[in-house]
Amino acid sequence: MEAKAHLRYIRISPRKVKIVLDLIRGKDTAAAMGILKNTPKSASEYLVKLLKSACANAENNFGLDPRTLVISEAFANEGPTMRRFQPRAQGRAFQIRKRSSHITVVVESQKEGAK
Repeated sequence: MEAKAHLRYIRISPRKVKIVLDLIRGKDTAAAMGILKNTPKSASEYLVKLLKSACANAENNFGLDPRTLVISEAFANEGPTMRRFQPRAQGRAFQIRKRSSHITVVVESQKEGAK
């Protein structure tokens, strides 16, 4: 059994989120939560809430034990990009891309003896 949690239209670049996701992919939820709370990246705040949501989904919707949950999948896709323009010298315009992300975390139950 697996449970998912999605976070959509978050105003942070997927490239920045993927750095933090690589740290927690494949870890059990308690270890991942400890890593996220001690990682000084802005994506960590969003991922803590998302991981808590995925664990709550697993416990409430599927009756899984939260102590046996492992992060099986974690990925960030690109969301819509807002384009803004900044004036530059000699009448030119410089495009600023404000990127957004769609983040997904999937947790599944793993037996204690299988570690």
